[in-house]
Amino acid sequence: MFAVPEDVSAYSKTHLDSVLKFADATTAAAEQWFDLNVKSAKAASAEALKQLRALATAKDVQELSSLQTTFSQANADKLQGYLRALQTWATDTHGELSKVVETEVNEINKGLTAALDKAAKSAPSGSEFAFAAIKQVVTAGNQAYETITKASKQVVDITESTVAATTGTAKKKAA
Repeated sequence: MFAVPEDVSAYSKTHLDSVLKFADATTAAAEQWFDLNVKSAKAASAEALKQLRALATAKDVQELSSLQTTFSQANADKLQGYLRALQTWATDTHGELSKVVETEVNEINKGLTAALDKAAKSAPSGSEFAFAAIKQVVTAGNQAYETITKASKQVVDITESTVAATTGTAKKKAA
């Protein structure tokens, strides 16, 4: 019978735990997104019916025009609130998933470094260059990961500023 080394077993357990954390975070994010959109759609439908009833009971053109202006401003404010909620959801989700991925990458790096060090100690002489090359690959991978993480954070920052600018523009147009 094949005995599973303790290192492999521990790594498998850690990896499974990380996958489950990622799945939990993703599921929670999907539930929050779905809940936000269902609540928003329900509120928008109720508001649209309320506005239609008010428009249908307008007594003259002036009242109709006044109602339309009021409703335009209210709708712009509600859209701005929805976009802020969506932005908050996206930022929170990105942060949560980034933590899970970063933790997993750090654990993989620790495990890989420990395994390489252990293998290097028991390797035949002359293989130092191979281990040095592998360590350089790992270092390059870590640097690439850091670059991607920074770029991802920049995308989130740009998205936040775009949403803020868009909601400000929408509010001005409605006014």
